[in-house]
Amino acid sequence: MINYWEDVVVGDQDELGSHTFSHEEVVEFAREWDPQPFHLDDAAARASIFGGLCASGWHTGCIAMRRIVETRDAFHARLAENGDTIAPLGVSPGFSNMRWKVPTRAGDTLHYASEVLGKRETRRREWGLVHVRTFARNQRGEEAISFESMVFVARRNPVGADALS
Repeated sequence: MINYWEDVVVGDQDELGSHTFSHEEVVEFAREWDPQPFHLDDAAARASIFGGLCASGWHTGCIAMRRIVETRDAFHARLAENGDTIAPLGVSPGFSNMRWKVPTRAGDTLHYASEVLGKRETRRREWGLVHVRTFARNQRGEEAISFESMVFVARRNPVGADALS
């Protein structure tokens, strides 16, 4: 997990945990947020191009965000237990390249992870920018979802801080 920008290593991966999509959960999410027949009704889903009930792609994305937040919170709790400083959280300018490669079926378990693709300095000396790819594979090893995001990460030693003192 990322704390300070200086600690970020391109290529590092974090396991974010797993989630199993139950039939009831798939339908409940779809009813509220993505009411397509192939998310709501078994018979309609069998007759669709998906051939069976599948979770909304937005559902798999929401679970990715939940796994990121829960993993970050656990990391911060470990830092606090050790008496380490926890860097302030930066904002995210968004995500791109979201892909749903195979349907997530009711009963599938997705295993989520993230990988640091890059990092760069910014004009704001207090922050660096980190480029991350988040993805999930199902129990068959197939990549089900992936997306890239950027996040501002606090710098421990802002560039030029000595010149400002």
